[in-house]
Amino acid sequence: MKKSMNQSTLNLILNGISILTLLFMGVALFSNSHIRGLLNTANQERFDLTYNANRFMNGSAYLTDEVRAFAATGEQEHYDNYWKEVNELKNRDIGVAALQEIGITDEEQDMINDMFALSNELVPLEEEAMNKVTAGDKESAVAYVYGEEYSSATDQINALKEQFLTALDTRTQARLDDLNFQAEFIRVCMVIALLLIAVLQLISMFVTNKRVLHPIVAVRDQMKEISNGNLSAEFSLEANTSEIGMLAASIQETKCELKKYIQDIDHILAQMAEGSMDVTIGDDYRGEFLPIQKAMRQIVDSLNNALSQISMTAERVSRESEHMASGAESLSNGTVRQASAVQQLSASIQEISGQVDRTSADADDAKHSSEEAARQLQLCSEKMTSLTDAMNDISKASNQIGGIIKTIEDISFQTNILALNAAVEAARAGEAGKGFAIVADEVQDLANKSSVSAQDIAELIENSMKLVQYGSSLTSETTDAITAVVSSAQRSTELVGRIAESAQYQSQSLKQLTQGMEQISEVVQSNASTAQQSAQSAKELNQQAEELKVSVHKFRLRRQ
Repeated sequence: MKKSMNQSTLNLILNGISILTLLFMGVALFSNSHIRGLLNTANQERFDLTYNANRFMNGSAYLTDEVRAFAATGEQEHYDNYWKEVNELKNRDIGVAALQEIGITDEEQDMINDMFALSNELVPLEEEAMNKVTAGDKESAVAYVYGEEYSSATDQINALKEQFLTALDTRTQARLDDLNFQAEFIRVCMVIALLLIAVLQLISMFVTNKRVLHPIVAVRDQMKEISNGNLSAEFSLEANTSEIGMLAASIQETKCELKKYIQDIDHILAQMAEGSMDVTIGDDYRGEFLPIQKAMRQIVDSLNNALSQISMTAERVSRESEHMASGAESLSNGTVRQASAVQQLSASIQEISGQVDRTSADADDAKHSSEEAARQLQLCSEKMTSLTDAMNDISKASNQIGGIIKTIEDISFQTNILALNAAVEAARAGEAGKGFAIVADEVQDLANKSSVSAQDIAELIENSMKLVQYGSSLTSETTDAITAVVSSAQRSTELVGRIAESAQYQSQSLKQLTQGMEQISEVVQSNASTAQQSAQSAKELNQQAEELKVSVHKFRLRRQ
């Protein structure tokens, strides 16, 4: 197998370098911050050293200037300023103390000491010069402070000042340059670290994409093909010692094993399809394929046993089917003759049954006609009874109408009297009662008409009552006659019904007998048909048994 670095090892190396670079970045950031602090401190020290050095030097120069000013002018102010600087302000002492506190070199301290010595040597001379001015001898004082000896001392002091400032500036500038160089170096290192981290990330992305993602996609596609049953799909990954390579080797080995199992199963099934049951199942199945191996062995054993039993059974079926065919043919001939005799007997019984059916149908028709006549007569009797009741109701209503007419006559009489009274009252009223008199006349006329109409109605009702009584008597006589006819019709209906029941009973008996013969005929015909079918089936069974023997003999079974 081809050797290759593991993806995990490569990722570990790249990630380790990235982590170390990040740690270096952290240290560089911390160092840069520290250098920045040192730079600020160095700048502040340089400023403080320069300031205090100038303070010391300016203090010395200030004393010289005040002495010369006092010698030239004799003003007390310059005298006071001189001693104020010496006794109170003491800028020279304060400046030197500050320089020593910040830190100066031995060489610089020697320069300060030399300047102090020269300055201290001038103090007595300056006091003497100021005393001469106070004494009034300004010319001697001016000649002294501007003289060669005093000027030479101040020139030496100034030279030392310049030398001191130059040495101080050179030293502090060198310190600043060194710190700036360190800061710039740290910045360059940080830029390089950032570039290195970016390059490592790009490499990591490239390695991950090429050696992890692409192989995983290829594995996914290959597993999809395997899940779809395609074991011949091309697999581009090569096996190697890396994780992906070992995974590719496992997939290829899996495909080979699956192909081997499938080819073995296909070969065995092809032999079985060709009729060869004497096959052997190999012992090289592994893992989850062992149940398949066991199942195939059981299938082959079961098929061998089953086909052996089928072969023996086919032999027995073939022998028995021959005997069965012979017996079925004899049975078929007998049942055919029996069916012919039964069919003739059934035809005779059906003819007798048809005649009895017609007689029963005629009796039923007579019975229905008699029953219908009796029903119509009964209906006439009921109608006559209803008519009699109606005539009685009409008579009662006529009597009630007579009472109503009597009431109308009474109302007419009372209305007539009321009209007379109204006429009398209208006559009494005179002109005012003329209209009322006209109404009273109309009411009286209406009462007279009502009385006449009531009398006419009474006469009509009386005549109607007479006619009703005559109709009632006729209705009663008709009802008695119809009742007698209904009674006779009922007796006739009973006699016809008995005849019809007897004919129906005879018809039903013949029908039952006919049905029995038909059932016997159907059974016999069915038996005959069954016997013929059995004979035909026995022949076909014999043929099928022979074909079964031939088919079973095609299989090459194991020797028991």
